Amino acid sequence: MYEGFKKFNIQTSDPEVKITGVIGGSGPAVLLLHGNPLTHVHWHLVAPQLAKNYTVVATDLRGYGDSGKPRGKEDHSNYSFRRMGQDQIDVMEHLGFKEFVVAGHDRGARTAFRMALDHPDRIKKFASFDILPTHHMLTHATYQWALNSSHWFFMAQAYDIPEKLIEGKEDYYILKKLTKLGIGKGGFSKETLAEYARCCTPENIHGVCEDYRAAVTVDMAMDTADFEAGRKIQCPVAVYWGELSHTEKHFSPRDAWPQYAANIVTIKPLPCGHYPAEQVPELVISELEGFLKG
Repeated sequence: MYEGFKKFNIQTSDPEVKITGVIGGSGPAVLLLHGNPLTHVHWHLVAPQLAKNYTVVATDLRGYGDSGKPRGKEDHSNYSFRRMGQDQIDVMEHLGFKEFVVAGHDRGARTAFRMALDHPDRIKKFASFDILPTHHMLTHATYQWALNSSHWFFMAQAYDIPEKLIEGKEDYYILKKLTKLGIGKGGFSKETLAEYARCCTPENIHGVCEDYRAAVTVDMAMDTADFEAGRKIQCPVAVYWGELSHTEKHFSPRDAWPQYAANIVTIKPLPCGHYPAEQVPELVISELEGFLKG
């Protein structure tokens, strides 16, 4: 995977965190961010094609993969999307990119959403894969969605309840989560599953829990303040979701996203589930290439 790309491990402005990733290609910069419970490997079928015309960077978010996994603070702020986004700003600046396009899936899309709000001078375009803005999702949640997305509330429970319940069962947890039958699941190769299982450690589980704890506390507070103040993402935005995932089954992306982004140039479903970059990589490549050129 990632043949011709170079690996890196870059110190961020947080002394406790280095971010691991890969870089390849040449041209304008594109940053690819993965979701939970994945790593930068999620983009391995997409990145090499994009690298023919762009400099492509794919990283492991803090708490995930081989990136730093600090102990969560009492207020969970060191796992907020603002902090996770700052990690990525630090990495791209270290690599020499002041401005760049960011594409994110799942937690990576939420990180990129915050980056586009906090750093409008840095983010040229933003492509989102299979999320609703956190504020909209949590204020419009239904019990059906909560049942289907129970990990949101399980992982967000107080330290260290979920950590202890998963401890010693990491292999079971990761394989069950990624291979369970259901809407929008599947599409992983044995190689990628093995990599995701390798990275599923007690430290990773703690990082994921802190990510979700932050989402329903400090992140929700930030998003609510922005929404009530009328702040929207101003850069061009492309919004995609899997037509088999829960995104459109419980929410209306076409109604929700314009409340948070002022310049949506593309908004549509893709014929896949929750993991477009691994389920329909050719289509993701085509969509991103069109968005990048537009």
